[in-house]
Amino acid sequence: MFVLAEFELFEDEGMVVALPYDLEGGTEGYDFRDAATMAADWLRAEAEHWLMSGIEPPELELNHAPRHGGQVTIIGVSVSLETIDTVTASEAAELLGVSRPRITQMIKSGKLEGYTKGHATFVTRASVEAR
Repeated sequence: MFVLAEFELFEDEGMVVALPYDLEGGTEGYDFRDAATMAADWLRAEAEHWLMSGIEPPELELNHAPRHGGQVTIIGVSVSLETIDTVTASEAAELLGVSRPRITQMIKSGKLEGYTKGHATFVTRASVEAR
């Protein structure tokens, strides 16, 4: 999946804020390069979530005008299930000291992020480490 989105980058209180158009959220960095890198990471995480959840990505418009006096920048990311850093549900259970069925419950309740492919369940390493 390839996702292309516009962000406005503008300075605010010594940081550079990166706000996407047509999406909730955003990020910031120390300078414009750092903010653009953070925006790409943020967009990648959003796209991975859509992919794992089976959510159709929103139709994102381009050619926005600045809302905060900043610069409009286009960010593109490519994601696939194969590029997401994951562990198996059994490995996640071992790392967290819980049962395999508990991992499935934690995914369903949103406490862990993961997906099922065929008969195998995968959990993002980041969500396991966050627990």
